[in-house]
Amino acid sequence: MIPSYDPNDTEAGLKLLEDLTSNAEAIQEQVLHEILSQNSGTQYLRAFLDGESDKNQQSFKNKVPVVNYDDIKPFIQRIADGESSDIVSVQPITELLTSSGTSAGKPKLMPSTAKELDRKTFFYSMLVPVMNKYVNGLDEGKGMYLLFIKPEIKTPSGLMARPVLTSYYKSQHFRNRPFNKYNIYTSPDQTILCQDSKQSMYCQLLCGLVQRSHVLRVGAVFASAFLRAVKFLEDHYKELCADIRTGTITSWITDSACRDSVLSILEGPNQELADEIESECAEKSWEGILRRLWPKAKYVEVIVTGSMAQYIPTLEFYSGGLPLVSTMYASSECYFGINLNPLCDPSDVSYTLLPNMAYFEFLPVDDKSHEEIHFASQSNAEDDDSIKEDLIVDLVNVEVGRYYEIVITTFTGLYRYRVGDILKVTGFYNKAPQFRFVERRNVVLSIDTDKTSEEDLLNAVTQAKLNHLQQPSSLLLTEYTSYADTSSIPGHYVLFWELKPRYNNDPPKLDDKTMEKCCSEVEDRLDYVYRRCRNKDKSIGPLEIRVVSLGTFDLLMDFCVSQGSSVNQYKTPRCVKSGGALEILDSRVIGSFFSKRVPQWEPLGLDSYFFFFIFNISVLILSKILIYLSC
Repeated sequence: MIPSYDPNDTEAGLKLLEDLTSNAEAIQEQVLHEILSQNSGTQYLRAFLDGESDKNQQSFKNKVPVVNYDDIKPFIQRIADGESSDIVSVQPITELLTSSGTSAGKPKLMPSTAKELDRKTFFYSMLVPVMNKYVNGLDEGKGMYLLFIKPEIKTPSGLMARPVLTSYYKSQHFRNRPFNKYNIYTSPDQTILCQDSKQSMYCQLLCGLVQRSHVLRVGAVFASAFLRAVKFLEDHYKELCADIRTGTITSWITDSACRDSVLSILEGPNQELADEIESECAEKSWEGILRRLWPKAKYVEVIVTGSMAQYIPTLEFYSGGLPLVSTMYASSECYFGINLNPLCDPSDVSYTLLPNMAYFEFLPVDDKSHEEIHFASQSNAEDDDSIKEDLIVDLVNVEVGRYYEIVITTFTGLYRYRVGDILKVTGFYNKAPQFRFVERRNVVLSIDTDKTSEEDLLNAVTQAKLNHLQQPSSLLLTEYTSYADTSSIPGHYVLFWELKPRYNNDPPKLDDKTMEKCCSEVEDRLDYVYRRCRNKDKSIGPLEIRVVSLGTFDLLMDFCVSQGSSVNQYKTPRCVKSGGALEILDSRVIGSFFSKRVPQWEPLGLDSYFFFFIFNISVLILSKILIYLSC
């Protein structure tokens, strides 16, 4: 199931993509057959399947349940504690991957095997022919990619638990990777593998600046990580230029492997280069700084889909017109798909799922374009999920325009597992569907019966930003998060915004009327139920925006990392509940503003109210019956 090919051979790679996507259905059946043939004897699957007669697709779907992390957590924990891997996998579990999501405040643990690294290496290699198809000459220079690792945690069994990217970068697959002329990095492996993220960041930027004339592309995994690097560069460029000017490296870089590898690249003093870089960085505005520092760069490679989309305007400000490229869709649980049109507008990014990576199924979810659905979604979630399971579909049977939650069965011991990602089908490439990442399931704010999703919040904030910040204030919204403040009655939404003047680094000048308009604009863009609660029920108070000082979200990231988040996988939480995180945010507030008017709301038609009345009564009766039967 893992084809081999030379990633330097673009034609062969594109042909392989054609074969995979053209035969998606047959490959999916083969993937499931291989998984069941290997693992039907595991303790987990034996509880549902009855020997050889059940090693088929239909029995698997009829008998193996769709599960969440809490359902499989006990099995994974037993492996972490020292029991045999054959609880879930015939192949030995060689490590546990920590998900960026959490369960009860702790990272989720996902099983992985040595063979899975082969699959990931194949996946990365498939990105090369796609980029070569759209961008010429990538073999004539280097990529300045900022890559980081996080220290592992040793479980009682001796297995290491670590983020998926740390796993890959520390593996022999990465360290001893065969030469690929299309993927040469400015960062030596020693700087990527440095445990100290600050030293790693400094050394990687220094190497990228020294080799600026060879850099053809720049990037990081997530947009947030890349922008953090830009901010780091802004804070340290004088020190970096001093090192280039003298051909030495600052004394606080104490990692000997980093020092030695960087010194070999510096190759002595370079006064002219240092002066050129310092001149660009000393300009009053950093607009277009990426193109100015790396003039041969052809694009910026970062993930800007999902919650990362809010970084697009800031990236565009710094990039100077360079395309923003999101190449892949992956997670700790599984690597899913690649963007076959990498130079498209960030808002149009869709990922084509590779059918040999895992067995994929899809739970239909409510159409996000209909406000009435949000009202209906106040019903019992478990009943809703059970209805959707009856409608679960295979990879090739999804419908264009519909929303689904992805469910995976992997070679590593996850069976019909709900990843929690909501995707929208945008089309097909041959027989393989293409998806736009929409949001994480159940990432919401809620005060009363309202449920605001990450996507809803992003859209509302984006509109407020576009309509009221860019003109005449010329402010950049560099970061945001939210909080449901229930300390008062009624409770209200709080948004924490970090604002920066577009053309300087001075503290932002906050205009009361402008900020109040932003508050009202956000409320106007939120969904039907929220506006009903604000307008008619009076169960939600006016929305508040608290502007925090520059650098606050860097402190928030540092706090999250100290609590166990991965530097490499860190994404700013769009809703914070941790007391420590809220303390950091509230301690840095420089201005607080409230919506001065109630958002517009009109009741649904009588037919709709009647539907929802009958629906909710039915749910209530059913719940009473279930309680009675359980007694």
